[in-house]
Amino acid sequence: MSAQPTSLQAVRPWRTIERRPCRKIRVGNVEVGGDAPIAVQSMTNTLTHDVEATVAQIRRLEDVGADIVRVSVPDPESSAALRSIVDQVAVPLVADIHFHYKRGVEAADNGAACLRINPGNIGGRDRVREVVAAARANGCSIRIGVNGGSLERDLLEKYGEPCPEAMVESALMHARMLDDEGFHEYKISVKASDVFLTVAAYHQLAEATDAPLHLGVTEAGGQRIGTVKSSIGMGNLLWAGIGDTIRVSLSTEPEEEIRVGFDMLKSLGLRTRGVNIISCPSCARQGFDVIRTVQTLEERLSHISEPISLSIIGCVVNGPGEAMFTDVGFTGGSAGYGMMYHAGKKTGKTDNDVMVDDIVAAVEERAALLRAERDGLIAAE
Repeated sequence: MSAQPTSLQAVRPWRTIERRPCRKIRVGNVEVGGDAPIAVQSMTNTLTHDVEATVAQIRRLEDVGADIVRVSVPDPESSAALRSIVDQVAVPLVADIHFHYKRGVEAADNGAACLRINPGNIGGRDRVREVVAAARANGCSIRIGVNGGSLERDLLEKYGEPCPEAMVESALMHARMLDDEGFHEYKISVKASDVFLTVAAYHQLAEATDAPLHLGVTEAGGQRIGTVKSSIGMGNLLWAGIGDTIRVSLSTEPEEEIRVGFDMLKSLGLRTRGVNIISCPSCARQGFDVIRTVQTLEERLSHISEPISLSIIGCVVNGPGEAMFTDVGFTGGSAGYGMMYHAGKKTGKTDNDVMVDDIVAAVEERAALLRAERDGLIAAE
């Protein structure tokens, strides 16, 4: 199946990404796989039993667009807290379960929309069967999470080191445990901190199963290097049509993971949430401070969720051409003013000292129009 083509993909077919066919499951009210949009998720770093702090962080993640949020459930206090947390947030929650199968049963009973487990480390088939029974009874899906840093000892002995074949064998072995119970509401991940290992493992897994796949380069690092590694690895896979949910693992505030994830998908035309700013790196030709202007606009437009393209170009060499393909544009500024564009057409001059306010106003006007169209208040253009 194809991703829903954007207007640019319709006229430029080389932009089209053919999504890998797979079955569809649900994580709460979010569809995953099939023709569903690629979901963006993050994970809380609060103590889950601190309900107030955890709810506050989840709400911040909701504000920046998170589709799914994962929370750690390492102890009975955390699984008990889930019920109160679920009641106070809108986004579906994935309970992260390791080693103790009872936490999975409790989490399913207390409102988790999905359980992230490794069936091989929760104590044999009888305990897997109990977790599956709880998941089934509560309409809860499961994510099989394989990590290159925690592969089973027998697989490491067999292959000598973490490798794509070992990770995929582990994933499929765990999937068979669920299939044997007649449970198919699961997705799979095969993450590693090594980009090459991650990409190779996902390519092999994509050929071996029709389950939805959750993508990530695990333990990718801080904001800068983690974003680079994730973009290379996950971008490679997404471009190949592989991936149904994503998490950008960064050593920074979890809200940034959501922002980077959406930016990654926007760059590939797979999701279109928020303002996509196209801006030049600046040079001696610039007629205004491009870098500071873009930084200010990113902050002032962060509340916009409607898909809007904005070009901010410091001179007239590339500015008019870029503005032809964006919803709002500003270019020039060398004489103390620049030219504004709406839908690729010149709309008049704007002085540099009020350009930011005028650009924000134009984007907000466009966002209001899109909201009205979405709500059926006016006909679409």
